[in-house]
Amino acid sequence: MPKIVAKDGESFNVTLKKFKKACERSGLLSDIKKNKFYEKPNIKRRRKIKEAKRKRIKLLRKRHRYNR
Repeated sequence: MPKIVAKDGESFNVTLKKFKKACERSGLLSDIKKNKFYEKPNIKRRRKIKEAKRKRIKLLRKRHRYNR
């Protein structure tokens, strides 16, 4: 859980905004959404393989674009 220390004279809205940003950076919300429902191990494996392929294709496209 991310921790934020409020500075003197800092409004609640600013502190809340910092906390939300820290949660987003830590991946807390995406982790909660991912674990909301049970996912079978073989489906989890397939999803991870798909994600890896997608990242690889994206990286190859990026490299190709800059190596012209």
